[in-house]
Amino acid sequence: MTIRNNFRRFRSELSLGLLLSLAGTTVFGVAAQTPTAAATPAAALASSQRGTVKAVSGNTITMTTDKGLTVSVSVAPGAKVVQLAVGSTDLKTAKPSQLADVAVGDRALVTGKAGDTPESFTAVRVILMKSADIAQKQADQQDDWKARGTGGIVSTVDPATGIITITSGIKKLAINTSSKTEFRRFAGDTVKYQDAKLGTLAQIQPKDQLQVRGTKSTDGTSMQAEEVISGSFENLSGVLLSVDSASGKITLKDLASKKVVTVNVTANSDLRAMPAMMATRFAAQANGGGQGGGGGAAQNTSGSGGRSAGADLSQMIARLPTITLADLHKGDAAMIVASESSPGATTVTAVTVLTGVDAILTANPNGGMDLSMSVSSGGPE
Repeated sequence: MTIRNNFRRFRSELSLGLLLSLAGTTVFGVAAQTPTAAATPAAALASSQRGTVKAVSGNTITMTTDKGLTVSVSVAPGAKVVQLAVGSTDLKTAKPSQLADVAVGDRALVTGKAGDTPESFTAVRVILMKSADIAQKQADQQDDWKARGTGGIVSTVDPATGIITITSGIKKLAINTSSKTEFRRFAGDTVKYQDAKLGTLAQIQPKDQLQVRGTKSTDGTSMQAEEVISGSFENLSGVLLSVDSASGKITLKDLASKKVVTVNVTANSDLRAMPAMMATRFAAQANGGGQGGGGGAAQNTSGSGGRSAGADLSQMIARLPTITLADLHKGDAAMIVASESSPGATTVTAVTVLTGVDAILTANPNGGMDLSMSVSSGGPE
C-alpha cells in the first residue's frame, strides 16, 4: 500500500511537471496585451484591427492580427499615434507618439475604416505597445511567478467563499480568491500562457491542474491569489504502437485504461526525452527507495520519496532535451499529457510527450499503480 500511495503522489507531481515545466517560460510569462476596443470611445470605432507589427514602409503598417490575418494598414494623414504602457487599458495614460516610432514586433490597435478587401485597412488612430516594454514585462512577471508561484491538483472548490484547495504531494494549500483575482483557463492543446483565455472561478473543478501566483501566509498553509491558471487534461502512459510522422499521429495502449489511443502531435506539442539513468532514479524515488532502486529495507514509509521525485522532476524537466516526432519509434515508452477528450473518444491531442521513461513503466507493467499520471483516478493524494 505504501508503494501504491508513493506512486500516486509521484504521478500527480509528474503530471504537473510535464504540463507546467515542459511549457517552459511561456506558462509563467505575461500575455502580450493590447488595448481592446472597449478602451476607445465608441464614436471613434467604426472598425478596428489588433495584432503584431510585421513590417513598416512609409505610411503603411503590415500587421498579423490576433486572428492570424495579414493586414496592410494605411495610416491616414493626421492620424493620431499614441503609446500605451503594457497592461494598461486607460487611454488617458497614453503618451503622444508618431508613425516613425512604430517598429517590427510592436503590438498595435488600429481604428478607422476597413478597406475593400479583408487584407486592407485605413487607420485614423494607432495605439502602440512597444515590443521592448512587452519583453520587460514578461521577464518581470516570469520572475514573479518563480518567486511567488506554486501549483498542484485541485481538491475542492468552494464558490461561496472563493477558496480553492490544491494538493501537491502530501501538502495541501488553501487558495483564497477575491474579486481582484485574475482567472485564466488553458484551452485546447496548448499550455502557453498567451493562449490561455480569461476564465472564472466557476470553471475550476476538482482534479484540475492549477498554477497560482500570490502571497503565502506566514505558516505556508494558504495563499492570497492574484492570478490563477487552470486546466483539465488527460494523462496517458504506455508503449508506442505506431508512429506516423507524415500525419502527425502516434498510437499507444494506455496502461491505466487498457485502451488503444490515437494521439495527434501538433506544432504546439512539446516533446522531450528523459535519459535512462534519470528515469531509473525517479522510478526508485517513487518506490520510496534511493538511487539504486526501490523496495525492501530502502522503502520510505513516510511517502516523501514520491513527493521528492515529483518535486525534483518539476524543477528540472524544462531542461530535458527537446526532440521531434521523427525521433519517436514504435516500442518507445512514453508518458503523455493531452487535451481532455470527450466521453468515449479514442483520439486526443498531445500537449507534452515525454519519452525514455522505460524504468518508470517497468516498475508498473500492468498499470496497477496508476503510472498513467492520471489526476482523475483516485483523486490527488
